[in-house]
Amino acid sequence: MTVDAATFRNTLGCFASGVTVVTAADADGTPVGVTVSAFSSLSLDPPLVLFCLDRKTSHLDVFRTSGHFAVHVLAENQRDVSARFAKRGDDKWDGLDFSRGNNGSPLLPGCLASMECTTTAIHEGGDHLVFVGQVDRASASDTGKPLLYFRGNYAALARLVTAS
Repeated sequence: MTVDAATFRNTLGCFASGVTVVTAADADGTPVGVTVSAFSSLSLDPPLVLFCLDRKTSHLDVFRTSGHFAVHVLAENQRDVSARFAKRGDDKWDGLDFSRGNNGSPLLPGCLASMECTTTAIHEGGDHLVFVGQVDRASASDTGKPLLYFRGNYAALARLVTAS
């Protein structure tokens, strides 16, 4: 028995996740980026992360061929950044201030954390591709809260509960 797409999507919506924007640059240095909720740490030694992109994502070929990417963990006040990179079109970068990482990937300001990565593998995953990257540089803010996504809506972290 197979689960239908609507049930599966609703079920997955119960899993609250952080919101990330993944960026890269094409061969000419033109920046590309996309909002990604399918992101995860993979390994501490070596430091690896993964993210998944729909095969219909615009600029998929840039992510496939660039060899590098950057992951930005968005802060709770960056819903506009998430929305900007979730939309289609090539105007995502219009008026947006950014810098370049050591690997040439665009780096967004004001994020809770960011990682510059080298692509180590790309795997097939149904209607998505799974990108694995080794983290070459990482930075994290000591303050701030993450932007979350839950049941199709943005959410904010109300309070931290100490793990025991």
